[in-house]
Amino acid sequence: MKRIAYKYRIYPNTEQKVFFAKCFGCVRFFYNKSLSDMNEIYKSTGKFKNITPASYKEDYSFLKEADSMALCNAQINRNTAFKAFFSHKSGFPKFKSKRNDQSYTTNMINGNIKFSNNYRYISIPKCPRIRIKKHRDFIGTIKSITVSMTTDNKYYMSLLVESEIKPLKASNKIVGLDLGLKDLIVDSNGKKYKNHKYLTKSQNKLAKEQRKLSKMVKGSNNRNKQRIKVAKIHRHINNQRNDYLHKLSKKIIGENQIICIEDLKVKDMMSGSKLARNISDVSWSRFVSMLIYKADWYGRKVIKVPSTYPSSQLCHACGYKNSLTKDLAIRKWTCPKCGSIHDRDINAAKNILSKGIEILTKDGTHPDSLFMLGSLESSSKKPPLL
Repeated sequence: MKRIAYKYRIYPNTEQKVFFAKCFGCVRFFYNKSLSDMNEIYKSTGKFKNITPASYKEDYSFLKEADSMALCNAQINRNTAFKAFFSHKSGFPKFKSKRNDQSYTTNMINGNIKFSNNYRYISIPKCPRIRIKKHRDFIGTIKSITVSMTTDNKYYMSLLVESEIKPLKASNKIVGLDLGLKDLIVDSNGKKYKNHKYLTKSQNKLAKEQRKLSKMVKGSNNRNKQRIKVAKIHRHINNQRNDYLHKLSKKIIGENQIICIEDLKVKDMMSGSKLARNISDVSWSRFVSMLIYKADWYGRKVIKVPSTYPSSQLCHACGYKNSLTKDLAIRKWTCPKCGSIHDRDINAAKNILSKGIEILTKDGTHPDSLFMLGSLESSSKKPPLL
């Protein structure tokens, strides 16, 4: 059984919007207040104390107006953030801001979440009959619901559903992927997938609207209208990017049984780099995360090749290392040893493929054992087992 999120647009009335605003504010207040208090307790005692919503409700009675499960989930999220920090998986937990997207999560308990009027309305704890646009069906049991409001004042509801996903029919193909900026992906078969540069294309329009926003008086109605206009442009860019990455990741997962990809340290690459905006726009991390969870859903395997592996410098035909290719301006080169002519990105993808197979064999897994259809297949040469 897997858990899948289905996101739908909702259209709350004025009363429902007020309730959502209370829940967003209470969740944000509890998260920030408890985080601050836990920091103070740690400074004075050297130990962390788990603070619950109940300990605040007497002094801050407005917390009782929110969904109690929303506060409990905020506590869980705060504790998860601390665990990630102590296990060195992320930085120290950050305070929540009212200027970002707002959300809260409630759980399905004893049928407290119900649809009505042929799925045109949904009722959740303390908030009945919210109009919902159910544009696609879901199969499975609802476990929780997250209500969110974006910075452009649109409301959404994400249903976390537990259901069974059937693995895709086994493929006998394996591919290596090289991530880049000129092209988003170049695979080991020589196929290139375009980097659409959504942010760059909208940059002039975005800059124009942001200049207008910066000149307006803070707190005025006109400034709020302009803020929403800027937020809509950002939302449009994000939606374009997500749509493309979802379709591309599904296509690659559908065609290949094993996907070998470089484990890029994106955060380090963006630090102090002139290419930081371009790297952010191409969104490698989001694409890789999509590949990983879809591979888990559909019975595929993603192999991460260490970022220290010099995939662009090695000749995939003979193994010669050409240090001159550290210069990103070199897009094609000829191997001095064997005379092979290389496209920089295709050569790197083929090396990533070979390294991925090497990692598999070192782990004790022969690639052929992952294919129900038998032998390893690629539209290029069969990669060597190093």
